[in-house]
Amino acid sequence: MYLWILCPNSAYQRLLMEELVNFIERVPKAQSASLWKNKDIQRLLPSPLKDAVEVSTWRRCYTMQEVNSALSKIQLVGYSQKIELFGAVQVTPLSSGYALGSSNWIIQSHYEKVSYVSGSSLLTTHPQPMDQASLKNSDVLILTGLTQIPTANPDGMVGEFCSNLALTVRNGGNVLVPCYPSGVIYDLLECLYQYIDSAGLSSIPFYFISPVANSSLEFSQIFAEWLCHNKQTKVYLPEPPFPHAELIQTNKLKHYPSIHGDFSNDFRQPCVVFTGHPSLRFGDVVHFMELWGKSSLNTVIFTEPDFSYLDALAPYQPLAMKCIYCPIDTRLNFIQVSKLLKEVQPLHVVCPEQYTQPPPAQSHRMDLMIDCQPPAMSYRRAEVLALPFKRRYEKIEIMPELADSLVPMEIKPGVSLATVSAVLHTKDNKHVLQPPPRPTQPTGGKKRKRASDDIPDCKVLKPLLSGSIPVDQFVQTLEKHGFSDIKVEDTAKGHIVLLQEAETLIQIEEDSTHIICDNDEMLRVRLRDLVLKFLQKF
Repeated sequence: MYLWILCPNSAYQRLLMEELVNFIERVPKAQSASLWKNKDIQRLLPSPLKDAVEVSTWRRCYTMQEVNSALSKIQLVGYSQKIELFGAVQVTPLSSGYALGSSNWIIQSHYEKVSYVSGSSLLTTHPQPMDQASLKNSDVLILTGLTQIPTANPDGMVGEFCSNLALTVRNGGNVLVPCYPSGVIYDLLECLYQYIDSAGLSSIPFYFISPVANSSLEFSQIFAEWLCHNKQTKVYLPEPPFPHAELIQTNKLKHYPSIHGDFSNDFRQPCVVFTGHPSLRFGDVVHFMELWGKSSLNTVIFTEPDFSYLDALAPYQPLAMKCIYCPIDTRLNFIQVSKLLKEVQPLHVVCPEQYTQPPPAQSHRMDLMIDCQPPAMSYRRAEVLALPFKRRYEKIEIMPELADSLVPMEIKPGVSLATVSAVLHTKDNKHVLQPPPRPTQPTGGKKRKRASDDIPDCKVLKPLLSGSIPVDQFVQTLEKHGFSDIKVEDTAKGHIVLLQEAETLIQIEEDSTHIICDNDEMLRVRLRDLVLKFLQKF
């Protein structure tokens, strides 16, 4: 069994997994609870545990050893790089415009094309823009990963984030931003860089706390191929593509692996802290929630749309600190999807079932669903789907020496045909027509046969026929040759010519002609020759 995992950029996937493992391993548990997975007990638990699906399959979090083992199986590829999988299909990653290294995929054979679109953005941010042109002429477009907050404007959310942050700090409070170590945080730091001086926040320290904070900030400055054109240009000047490099140089932004060590010495308030995990269930964010949660001067601002902020805050209630929900999700919304589908025009669209109907809480919003023609084919979780197309053709290469031996015959203007006698050789899903083996000359004496001698010699083929039989002209020809009492009947597949005097039937169809007579071989041959006059031989 072969396992190939293709990925444009595994560095950021490693950062996310490394941070998660680090957070989990900080609080080892002496015992493992499993009785709650019993269905009778699970239904008694509070939400969302009672609503969790297939909890019996849940396992412990992976270790760094397992992370390294998994990432060692990944083959790194570049945008628009074509990778052939066992000769059967060709896969190509395309920039999706959502995050550094995020990609859509083209899966195609010589005659079919499937596009997989997930987590894409048409907004102008730090990643390379979305490649839309390569998605055109797809037989099937699989669409997923749309925005989780279709009614929220990302630009408006960023503005609200900055204004609430400034208001809190001016009043002497601290701001906590639960976040991932990459992604939206780069855009937030860039917006704050432009906003700090005008808002009078120059003296306020910004802290980025994560086990991978240093790696994240450094990687963002060196992976030029994943950046938009403007930031790529800065890399080659050379200048830092992101302004957070200047924030670090001027000590306005400081990063630490944890709240222990150097951070304890440098920490001063009021301040702004970016740290994880956005779920508020583990990581350094838990410490700050307990430290600042009792004061109404402080504010926690949620920017990640992956978690319900009300569920995240539930264990910390009662809470005095202010809570602001500014979800920033730059992925495609339904209006953008409609424009995208009209531009790329796939034959079929496949998407999750929830995209084909309005949200339950806003059942009147018909604009919050995918509307396309033909209607999208939907699927549910863990459902196996048969895509609405079939492979009808395969590409076959022909050897040059065999091609030289072909003698094409023109059957109509612009169309020529030639018969081929060859051996079809197939390996790794690639098909090649090779010249047939030459017959071996018999030699005297007994000789042991080789396996290659068992290849059957190609027999001489009968001429192939092409064309159609015009019924009216055929009937006239029959009359000229002495046949009378001829009757023609139309059928669903063609025509039947009845020679009533000769008690003979000629069945003419699009791809075959049958002559049916009663044990009169001479008559049959005579009629066959008349039929052949209307057909071409080659």
